[in-house]
Amino acid sequence: MRISYLECTRCGEHLSADQPQNVCPKDGGVLYVRYDLASLKGKLRPENLSGRVASMWRYAEVLPELSKDEKPVTLGEGFTPMLASREYANVYIKDEGLNPTGSFKARGMSVAVTMARHYGLKKLAAPSAGNAGGALAAYAAAAGIEAYIFMPKDVPLANRMECDYYGAHVTLVDGLISDCGRMVAERKDKEGWFDVSTLKEPFRVEGKKTMGYEVAEQMGWKLPQGIIYPTGGGVGMIGMWKAFDEMEELGWIGSERPKMITVQAAGCAPIVKAWEEGKSASEMWAGAATFAAGLRVPKAYGDYLILQILKKSQGAAVAATDEEILAATRHWASVEGVFAAPEGAASLVAYRKLRASGFFRPEDKVVLFNTGSAYKYLDMIEAQEKTARPEPPTVGNIGGIIGPY
Repeated sequence: MRISYLECTRCGEHLSADQPQNVCPKDGGVLYVRYDLASLKGKLRPENLSGRVASMWRYAEVLPELSKDEKPVTLGEGFTPMLASREYANVYIKDEGLNPTGSFKARGMSVAVTMARHYGLKKLAAPSAGNAGGALAAYAAAAGIEAYIFMPKDVPLANRMECDYYGAHVTLVDGLISDCGRMVAERKDKEGWFDVSTLKEPFRVEGKKTMGYEVAEQMGWKLPQGIIYPTGGGVGMIGMWKAFDEMEELGWIGSERPKMITVQAAGCAPIVKAWEEGKSASEMWAGAATFAAGLRVPKAYGDYLILQILKKSQGAAVAATDEEILAATRHWASVEGVFAAPEGAASLVAYRKLRASGFFRPEDKVVLFNTGSAYKYLDMIEAQEKTARPEPPTVGNIGGIIGPY
């Protein structure tokens, strides 16, 4: 659909979508893509989706409109399964690990790279804790665009290797994703890169919002009572909330909303801390450490939006220790047959805690997001297993001594 304008989520300023934009020039606010949904109301109905392509591009009318000779840069992302839990009645697992490049990041990069090509951009850059880099590298390769990716040097091996094989220019940084982001910001103008960092451009949100449309469609256009979402940068949660507002405007759903739940690693939980302290923004988390690489984000650029959503939805923010996450990864695999990324398995930890506290009742329908595939994290999981269960020291023969001693 034709974009009406880009809107700053801080000051409400309207910007043109005729040229590429990063953030609001006035206050650095995240930009939302706005469409003329009123003109679609009544013309586009849920039943019109029947028989369409089983990818996120089935929702083309609420994604940026392309010219007749343009096609989306797609690898078949989206419309991932919604699996009924075998362990808990009324619980569903949305398995984003089955996306191209093995994570939900494929959705955002599909739209971001599609629009980059539309604008004629030649070089894209982004910091990444892992999966976003892999997704950018893949979609840039498919679009014939150069990708420059900055990753912490201890990023999962799979992420580093896939970026290399997709032909991206990879820089490994001795630090965290925040350090990588600073390097992109410092060099982008001189190098001629367009920054596609999390929430530093408007179109990754558009790709991620399709998760909200899918949750609604796969549940018969009745939203669940809760959605538990592993939150690093939080774009998925922000996108889904935007999708719910759009669907209400289209007349597809009513005003009801799920309780939105953020889950973070205990070793890097800035949103949880801000939520518990009643703050509207988070502070930079010192000494961020977790084997769930995608949750090692010391400060989310859109933290103010995440905290607004938690408040509006009467949601919650929950922390999970690495030990809890590791146990949940094994449990989901052995009970549900879902080999989840550590970030995704954190959703199970959060659900158990919220059930135990009475926040969720057994009859509440709750969707748990697995944001990626554990196959991307085999080295991290193995290392964490060794940390959790160190092997006993081996007793060697004492040099040449035989007999009782």
